[in-house]
Amino acid sequence: MELIKVTEQHEPHVALIQLNRPKELNALNPQLMQEVRDALVALDKNEAVRVIIITGNELAFAAGADIKQMADKSAIDMLLLDQFTTWDQIRKTKKPIIAAVSGFALGGGCEFVMTCDMVIASETAKFGQPEIKIGTIPGAGGTQRLTKAVGKAKAMELILTGRFLSAEEAHFYGLVNKVVPKEMYLQEAFTLAKEIAQLSPVAVQLAKESINRSFETHLDEGLTLERKNFYLTFASADQKEGMKAFIEKRKPDFKGQ
Repeated sequence: MELIKVTEQHEPHVALIQLNRPKELNALNPQLMQEVRDALVALDKNEAVRVIIITGNELAFAAGADIKQMADKSAIDMLLLDQFTTWDQIRKTKKPIIAAVSGFALGGGCEFVMTCDMVIASETAKFGQPEIKIGTIPGAGGTQRLTKAVGKAKAMELILTGRFLSAEEAHFYGLVNKVVPKEMYLQEAFTLAKEIAQLSPVAVQLAKESINRSFETHLDEGLTLERKNFYLTFASADQKEGMKAFIEKRKPDFKGQ
């Protein structure tokens, strides 16, 4: 593994996956997500592990997708790349996953957090789907899961403006379980993980499956639509301008084309 670190603590039956692209604020690229997928498959099969924590670092859980890898892609390129199939393993993992979040969880980072089962947030955490500011839309579940988490009106506001939620706001809207001081967020995630790990692994997995079935009814249809529309934005001049401006660190000039 090059872009993640995996640590297993067999005594409390907890495993930790740490995203490890600090210079890029843990920006999500296909290699990183493939490594996450492979780690989750292995940990799901490991009988010594009962709960999985995923984290980044104090500055960022993940500041978004790796825009430089997408900026020049066409709609067909994105369709054929099919980068989101690796993401499906996160929600298919049978064991509970806790996201421990500090700093930025934006774009794909926010979507990643929302695929997890529970979220412990540092008071410095910021959540958002700012894709609209670079001429595209969420493509890894943001329009679907954020709406289910915070409601239609707030999801519309956040996704259509690209505004961020503070940790306290995210807690108020039900996006996270608990907000703690920055120096405690990972410790608090382990406390929760160890509490769950002491219980029946079979019952925990069945309970998780049942809760997700309730939450994700009709999610597949929504994800299919979202992915199609995400790919279509790569046929627009606005997407090219938005991502180019992001890389060049300037304000984009959108033309509606």
